[in-house]
Amino acid sequence: MASQGVQIFVTLILGYLLGSVPFGLILTRLFGAGDIRAIGSGNIGATNVLRTGRKGLAAATLIGDALKGTLAVVIASHVGEGNALIAAFGALIGHVFPVWLGFKGGKGVATFLGVLIGIAWPVAIGFAVVWLAVAALFRYSSVAALVATLATPIAFAILGDRPQAILFVVLTAIVWWRHAANIVRLRAGTETRIGAKS
Repeated sequence: MASQGVQIFVTLILGYLLGSVPFGLILTRLFGAGDIRAIGSGNIGATNVLRTGRKGLAAATLIGDALKGTLAVVIASHVGEGNALIAAFGALIGHVFPVWLGFKGGKGVATFLGVLIGIAWPVAIGFAVVWLAVAALFRYSSVAALVATLATPIAFAILGDRPQAILFVVLTAIVWWRHAANIVRLRAGTETRIGAKS
């Protein structure tokens, strides 16, 4: 029992540390785009990096934030499926609350997608399709994220994957909570559209 508890703890910490790597901040500083926290929404994610006008950096941030989640899940999956789910939770928490940035991180959408790739890549493809369709229709990254994350636990429930459905209900709730300010702006009609710099 003790060894199982240690295993869970180590898996959670592994996921957290991988998830806490702030690619948006690292890349924008490394390539001379300044401190991303002083631009646009102040968020460290790919959408805000795009507001610097550096599409390549935004794409790299998206890939990095996603793959750190995938890596956490893949490493943990060699121990067991339950560990993969624990690592997925840790990775998202690490991205949202990174210790290196005073626990002030991103909103978790790319990392959500990354852990989803590691756990069930066909569902991840569905997530991407929903995100792209909603983004193209409404031109709001936040709306696309809210709809795509909400669809994910529903998809797992339909497939009968109860543990995954429960995990992604929790992860979706975290992402929605992190988008609270976006929801307020959407209701007020002041939310920034995709591609806008501010």
